[in-house]
Amino acid sequence: MGWWVRSCLQSVLKMLNSMIGLTGMGMILYALWMLRSWYKHLDGTSFGVSGSTPPWFIYTFLGLGISLCLITCAGHIAAETANSYCLSCYMVFVFLFITLEAAITAFIFLNRDWEEDFPEDPTGEFNELKNFVKSNFEMCEWIGLLVVATQALSIFAAMVLRALGPDSGTDCDSDDDAIPARLPLLRNQV
Repeated sequence: MGWWVRSCLQSVLKMLNSMIGLTGMGMILYALWMLRSWYKHLDGTSFGVSGSTPPWFIYTFLGLGISLCLITCAGHIAAETANSYCLSCYMVFVFLFITLEAAITAFIFLNRDWEEDFPEDPTGEFNELKNFVKSNFEMCEWIGLLVVATQALSIFAAMVLRALGPDSGTDCDSDDDAIPARLPLLRNQV
């Protein structure tokens, strides 16, 4: 029965990781779309022109999306191997990401003048994103809660999988401990 629980938890962790990975891919695609619109905004000017670097939040979205995809890869490896070290590293990565999300959320909610702390955006994309979030606040709130809940559930599933320990049937250190599946056809009679 232990192998069934372990297999089920591995599948649940992989499913939760897939949801985190889809979030990361969505963030990467949105960052690439903003990057494309930024270069359209420059209207064909050369990339070497001073002041032509994309705004900070495009790189932030791209970096966070890539980080989520890397965490997803680590989670799939940890779920497949059920190695306690891999699961511990995965839990630390996801916990740090949740901590970063909580710090940014607390900063925005507690600081009334949070917009002044960020650099200027010459394109207006940041204001467009901010207006979209304000107009669809309830939907964005539910999506944010879903992402955080998925991350928390993945930490919980990894903790339970780590507590179950390694699968004793697959972790044989030597061939002497394993029972051969069949006897050899020819016996060596010396």
